[in-house]
Amino acid sequence: MSKNKELSIVVPVYECEDSLAELYKRLAKTLEDMNLPYEIILVDDGDPSNAWKLICELAQKDKNVKGIKLSRNFGQHPAISAGLENSNGQWIVVMDGDLQHKPEDIPKLYSKALKGKDIVFAKRSLRRDNFWKILSSKLFYKVFSYLTDTTWDSSATNFGIYKKRVIKAVMSMPESQKYFPVMVRWVGFESSEIELKHEERTLGKSSYTFTKLISLSINIMLSFSVKPLSLMIRGGFFISFISVLVAVYFVVNSYLGRVDVEGWTSVMVSMWFIGGLMISIIGLVGYYVGLSFNEAKKRPIYIVSETTGDNFKE
Repeated sequence: MSKNKELSIVVPVYECEDSLAELYKRLAKTLEDMNLPYEIILVDDGDPSNAWKLICELAQKDKNVKGIKLSRNFGQHPAISAGLENSNGQWIVVMDGDLQHKPEDIPKLYSKALKGKDIVFAKRSLRRDNFWKILSSKLFYKVFSYLTDTTWDSSATNFGIYKKRVIKAVMSMPESQKYFPVMVRWVGFESSEIELKHEERTLGKSSYTFTKLISLSINIMLSFSVKPLSLMIRGGFFISFISVLVAVYFVVNSYLGRVDVEGWTSVMVSMWFIGGLMISIIGLVGYYVGLSFNEAKKRPIYIVSETTGDNFKE
């Protein structure tokens, strides 16, 4: 079978086994109706359920399906990278496997892309997530926008269609900390957005716990911005300026004979404040050093355990 495809659909799979069969059924129908050469790439990101068995069954039944099984759970964005590196399409669609991204919207993305765009992002018109996830997402993007001096919308999503040259540019970025939405915007190219309905998740549950979201947010913000270091430097200068004013105040009081033994509280508060600030600064610098150390090791961001499908890239 020819490896020249018009469309590649990349789907990271983790804890969405219940929706996988329905996802495939709707994807296959949508893509057959488009009457274009296509492939569906399902990446098992160390799924603890029987997702890989189902992926193998789908690949045996449909030659347009190929599966990649990672050796363990590396995370959503490394799994997306695994799918992207093994895609053959002139256009690549990235979507989640929980059916919150509708397969039936792919023709809309493709049609928009053919109007001279290299990238078409899906924008969620009405987000179907719980209150805390929506709130944390809005907070993350506001902070991230400030730290990177860019404008980000909390309605952003992985769902979109990308020209092959865009994906090649993204995959040429060697850093180990991957975050697909940021990277695909960083490379530039002509882009557009299309507003699509965000479906409610009816099968399974999200694998992103609050702790995982916090950890991911910190890693992303520190990996893509050095502004926190700049803020710490400014904070240090501000505190130094305040300390000079306080010193002048005490010197003046000394000359005026208004020195007393009181002030224990102010001294202790100042010591704890300065000490806490110094520890925070050292910790932040140490975190950046740790990220640099991880980059220097140049470990692969994922390891493939198995592959399936006759259409798999050699």
